[in-house]
Amino acid sequence: MSEEAARALARIASALERISPPPQAAPDLGLAEAFVWQTGPDRLEPVARVARVDLGLLVGIDRARDTLLGNTLQFARGYPANNVLLWGARGMGKSSLVKAVHAEAARAVPGVKLIELHREDLPSIGRLLASLRGQAARVILFCDDLSFDKDDSHYKSLKAVLDGGIEGRPENVVLYATSNRRHLMPRDMIENERQSGVNPSEAVEEKVSLSDRFGLWLGFHACNQDDFLAMIRGYCDAYGIAIPEADLRAEAIEWSQTRGGRSGRVAWQYLTDLAGRRGVRLD
Repeated sequence: MSEEAARALARIASALERISPPPQAAPDLGLAEAFVWQTGPDRLEPVARVARVDLGLLVGIDRARDTLLGNTLQFARGYPANNVLLWGARGMGKSSLVKAVHAEAARAVPGVKLIELHREDLPSIGRLLASLRGQAARVILFCDDLSFDKDDSHYKSLKAVLDGGIEGRPENVVLYATSNRRHLMPRDMIENERQSGVNPSEAVEEKVSLSDRFGLWLGFHACNQDDFLAMIRGYCDAYGIAIPEADLRAEAIEWSQTRGGRSGRVAWQYLTDLAGRRGVRLD
C-alpha cells in the first residue's frame, strides 16, 4: 500500500470515529431514585426531588391504586409483572398515581428506579433499553400523556419494550404509560381507518394493537362531588389548613363550577388558591 493510500485510509477512519462515537458508558443509577431520559447526547438526568403527592392523598381511585401498587411490588421483588396503561379522564391522578406508587415501592424495596421518557423521544427507546439491560436495578419506564395522531409512526418504537422484537423487554424493566385515550388514538381516527381501509379490520389492527400489548388497563373516570370534597379535605388536613366544613364545601363547589367539572387536578388547584389566601406553603 502506498503512503498516500495509507494517509487517505487514516483520514477516513478518523472521520468515521467522529461520525460514530464510542458507545456511552452504562448509566450510574445509584445517583438518584428518578431520572429523565434525554437525547443529543443520550443521558439520564438525575431528578433530585420528584414532584408527587403521598399515595394516601389520592382519593376515589382505590381499585386502580391497589392494582398498580400490587403490580409494582411484584416487579420490585423480582417477580413477573405487567406493563400498565392508565387511561381515562383528564386530571384524575394517572401520573400522580404512578409517581406515588413508585415512592411506596421504593420504600418497601429500595433500589427501584423511575425513568421518565418523553413521547417525542420514543424513537430512542431502543438505545435506552440497551443501556438498562443487565443493570441490577429494577426500572419503571414512565411515559406520560401518550397518544398518537394520523401518520404518527412513533408507536412502532414502543413494541420493543412491550412484547415485540428479537430481544424483547429486559427482565428488569417495566413500562407504565398514561393516556386520555384507551386505544392511544382519537376515536374518529379509528373510525376513518375502518371506513377507508381495503380491509377495515387490518387497517385498524396495527395501531390499536399497541394498547393491547399492555397487560393491565386501569380506567379513570370523572369523580363525583363527595370524592371531590374528600380530596380537598384530605389535602387541607395534610397541609394543616384549617377551614370550616361549610366554607370548604361552598367554596370548592363554586370553584368546580367555574372550572366546568370536578377532578383531582381541579381539587389541587382550589387547594393552591386556598393555601395562598391563608398564607400556607405547600412544600
